[in-house]
Amino acid sequence: MTRTTLEKFREELLASGSYTTPPERKAKKQRKPGFFTTLGFSFTVFSVFPLSGIAEAMGRLTTDLWAHYCFRCVQKAERYGMDMIIDGWENRQRHDGPVIYLANHMSTLETVLLPAILLTYGPFNVVVKQSLSHLPFLEKAAAHMGLIPVGRKNPREDLMQMFTVGKERVEQGNSILIFAQGTRQKVFSRKHWSSIGSKLAEKAGVPVIPIALQTDCEPTREGGGPFKDFGPVDPSRPIRLRCGPVLTGSSREMQSASFDWIAEQLRGWGLPVEA
Repeated sequence: MTRTTLEKFREELLASGSYTTPPERKAKKQRKPGFFTTLGFSFTVFSVFPLSGIAEAMGRLTTDLWAHYCFRCVQKAERYGMDMIIDGWENRQRHDGPVIYLANHMSTLETVLLPAILLTYGPFNVVVKQSLSHLPFLEKAAAHMGLIPVGRKNPREDLMQMFTVGKERVEQGNSILIFAQGTRQKVFSRKHWSSIGSKLAEKAGVPVIPIALQTDCEPTREGGGPFKDFGPVDPSRPIRLRCGPVLTGSSREMQSASFDWIAEQLRGWGLPVEA
């Protein structure tokens, strides 16, 4: 099989707004679910974090290198015979300038898949839970890559942090990625759809772009524990990352429209939604 490169991937994405794994870049035989499939795929996903930390310690970490580390997950998925379906990104090209991306949150996988895509359209920062940015090997790398930590314990403090830091980053020309559900949820529900991102968009004077994600090929492991982020991998499940339309208006309007658009996509993919 021919391996997809990040450069080729970006070229195709910019040309058409989409990327679907072609037959010549996917393993002829799909890997079967099982311990070694989960171990191999999860190792590639997890390795993004220590590799970034090591590169930062060596003074080598850049956003481009980060994107290449993340893109290894796309390459591994295709080597396992999985289907990558990335579409709708012509919507992003229609807007020149920073935006607030609002995405649903299914698994750890999307946090390492999205950078390779989003950096195609300019610099961006991602909002993460504070504990992740304080891991010993990640703290400096997280700061260098512009991750925005929030505590998730005090909504008012989180809101003020987002308004202050987020608006500053937008004014510097950076887009912001927010997983508006806060934590990973099996069911996409309006009651868990935070308004922080849409309020930041209104305050910063930029639009919202929703992103619908299906990454349940590697679900969160039942029962939690130290390996909860790396549940049993099922290569038969497709990986989908769909970009929605540019949304403007009041924060209330953008929050509602972004939820409705993502909910429509997830329903179309046969995934559970609770309006």
